[in-house]
Order: sequence, then structure tokens, then C-alpha cells
Amino acid sequence: MKNKTFRMKFALAAIVFWTLSTTTLQAQSNQGVKNQSHVTLALNAFSFNDQMTGKGQKDNKPTMTLLEVIDWCATQNIEAIDLTGYYFPGYPEVPTDDYIYEVKHKAFKLGIDISGTGIRNNFASPDPAVRAADVERAKKWIIVAEKLGAPVIRLFAGEIPKGYENKWDEVAGWMIECYKECAAFGAQHGVIIGIQNHGDMLQTADQCIKVVKAVNSKWAGIILDTGNFKVADPYADIEAVIPYTVNWQVKESVFGLGSPIRTDFSRLMKIIKKSGYRGYLPVETLTMKGIPADPKNTVPALLNDLKVAMEKEYN
Repeated sequence: MKNKTFRMKFALAAIVFWTLSTTTLQAQSNQGVKNQSHVTLALNAFSFNDQMTGKGQKDNKPTMTLLEVIDWCATQNIEAIDLTGYYFPGYPEVPTDDYIYEVKHKAFKLGIDISGTGIRNNFASPDPAVRAADVERAKKWIIVAEKLGAPVIRLFAGEIPKGYENKWDEVAGWMIECYKECAAFGAQHGVIIGIQNHGDMLQTADQCIKVVKAVNSKWAGIILDTGNFKVADPYADIEAVIPYTVNWQVKESVFGLGSPIRTDFSRLMKIIKKSGYRGYLPVETLTMKGIPADPKNTVPALLNDLKVAMEKEYN
């Protein structure tokens, strides 16, 4: 009788073990399908520029703070945010540690990654003093990024200086030296320098690649702005730059602000999948000239378009 009871208990235990193992393996398999893209959709805080600066708002007063934008991300299940430096109190001066850590703590408690930050700078200025001052500002904000836990800081090149329209290589030389100094400093603090194609000195994939290769540091890469390649086929330049890309700004149109031609998100996602890119994919919606836009509507719409394209390509 005891042997029979033992055999029954053993058989029951075996069935339970087999069921749990099968369920676990199936769940792991499903999770693998879900996450095989290794791409995380995110938000660039600049999408809420008008709300945080008061531009175009009632009495030109801000209607949201950076902390409130993070709260809003949580309501939308947005997994990561690029915290543009402009919206920290006192910018361009660095914020207090108390504020930095308040932001970091809130994002952590809400389960939101901080995918990066960024500042304004001009490394294309003919004035060495201007470039030097902006390098020093970048270094201060690299430390802010380190404290935030942001892996990347976004830096610009600068507008083409007057009188240098046909001297791209000369101006690029100034930029490259600035980026090299920032990358060396970033390496000391664990922060990657993101060089954005902002439609200024950097308008094509060739220009971006030439600069990042000259900087020649694993602590420097490209911030791929899908809406700022000034070429006939932006998709070709997007594809060319992805191997050097450390973060993104996905725009509503690859043909720039004001273009009625919406990004072909299916085509974009095919390019991303083919490239093997892994990392954050922040979106940035912009207010069109003369056409007020509410990011609380435009951001979810853009993220949904990307999500649909991603699911189609990866699943």
C-alpha cells in the first residue's frame, strides 16, 4: 500500500514538474519573440518643448515641467525618455544635484529608462573662444549625464558659418577637434558623445561618417535624426549611418519639418531590422509652422505607427 501511494505521489509530482517546465519554456519562447528586436521605443523630451518653455501657451507660461513629462510617459507606458538639457532649471548652467537625483529617482520609480540628454553648442564657430567655451559646457553636462545615468549626451555640430559655405573641410576640422576632446572626457565618465545630423554642418551620411571616423573613439557615435538629411533619398543615408549610430530622433517625416510626406515606418523598420541595430529609438514630434500640435496626441500616434511596423517586421 505504501509503495502504491509513493508511486502515485511520484507520478503526480512528475506531471506537475512537466507542466511547470513546459509553461516556463513556452513563456520564455514567447518572450524571445516579443523582445527579439532588442529595440526600445522612447520619447525625446523636445516633443514637449512648447509646453515646457511656454512658447505658444497662454500668457507664454509653461504648462508642464520635465517631471510632469516623465509622469505622462508612465501613463502611456513609454519605456524610456531622452531628457533634453534645456528643460532643467537654470540651463545652460548645470542643475543642482538635488534636482538631478529627483529626476533620476522619479524615472526609476516609474520604470522609465533615461536614454540620453543633450545640449546646444556650436563647434563650427570661426571663433576659437566660442568653441572652447562650448567644449567646457559640454564637459559639465557630461557629468550631469553621468549622474543621471544617461548613456549618451547629444551634441550639435553648428550652423555653416558665414563666409565658409565652400570650406566644409576646414570647419569640420574644428568640429572634429572639439568632439575628440569631449569623447576623451566622456570616456572618463562613462558617457558616449552623440553627434547629431541637425541639418547644419552635417546634412548627409557621408559628412556624418567622415566626422565620426575622424574622431575615432568608441565613446563617440551618431545621433541619427531621420528628418534632417538634406538629400533626395533620406532612407539611403539613414541606412548608411546606422552602423555608427548610438541613438535616434525619429521624426514624422524624413523630408524635414513641414513636409506633408509622412515617414514610411514599414520601410524604416525594415532598414533597422536589416542593420541589426539594438538600443533606444526615441521619437520627436514637432510643432509645424502655423499649425499648433498637441504632443499628447502626436507622440502616441507616432509611437503607435512605429510599434505596428516593428511588430510586423520582427514578429
